Amino acid sequence: MSWKILVNDGMEEEGILALRAFGFEVDGEPISQEHLKSKLQNYDGIIVRSATKVRKDLIEICPNLKFIARGGVGMDNIDVEYAKSKNIQVINTPAASSRSVAELAMAHILSCTRGLFISSRELNSDENFVKLKKQMSSFQEVKSKKLFLIGFGRIGRELSKMALGAEMEVIVHDPYIKIAEIELDIMGKKFNVNLPLVDLDEGLQQADYISIHTPFSGNPILSKREFGLMKKNVILINTSRGENIDESALIEALESGKVQAAGLDVFQNEPNISPSILKQRNVGVTPHIGASTKEAQARIAIELVEKIKDCFNNHQ
Repeated sequence: MSWKILVNDGMEEEGILALRAFGFEVDGEPISQEHLKSKLQNYDGIIVRSATKVRKDLIEICPNLKFIARGGVGMDNIDVEYAKSKNIQVINTPAASSRSVAELAMAHILSCTRGLFISSRELNSDENFVKLKKQMSSFQEVKSKKLFLIGFGRIGRELSKMALGAEMEVIVHDPYIKIAEIELDIMGKKFNVNLPLVDLDEGLQQADYISIHTPFSGNPILSKREFGLMKKNVILINTSRGENIDESALIEALESGKVQAAGLDVFQNEPNISPSILKQRNVGVTPHIGASTKEAQARIAIELVEKIKDCFNNHQ
């Protein structure tokens, strides 16, 4: 007996074709959050990204569910433990998008450093050309600056390699590891590097750049107290979860000059971004596109297909 699967937030076509080739019935037409309660009961599995929420109230009225699959890393839109208590397998793809998210974080680092988002918005006349050229002569380089990584999973490790390649200093905070070690591969020559581990407050006080790479645990990682510890003119990058930053505290820090610039791919209450964030001249924004590359989406699709096939075989 085959399974009926709902792909609710999109999936690469090759993934859908692979699922169908295996014998699954796949429905790629999204169902709105409000209608999922009445319609998800007809499916054996659901594939989501970050938009669809699969909470306890939805799970408990869908007794036919065998799996919930998240195309990506974070699963804060899924009540994972409750699903597991109902013998529903929860699947994600932690390795598939790491490189893409890290590259976006590095892009934000460079953009904030040189004010590229300011230039792209404001270079619209001869007068502004001269004005911006003068203003932007005060921007700096990343070389020898200190990058503080909050979280050192796959994405943090990938970003650390790029930062070291740009000759930045890198320090790490992650309470779940004892050694922050990475392997560098330069022109076929491999060697290991151990990065300094520091506590959160120490890292905040030292950093020229801060980049967040942790799931949301229920409280912001950076709130008013943490902003108070930071050096003046720090640059802040967030490609993790919008809730990891207290946005009102961030706005205050931006307006006071404590934070020189911020590169944000994630926000509270997405897609309804706070107008106070958007109006900040020194904030660069992207619409939660960390994993949105062709390469990452293809890897996500392949990994999801294999894990769903394994889940099906385990049910036979």
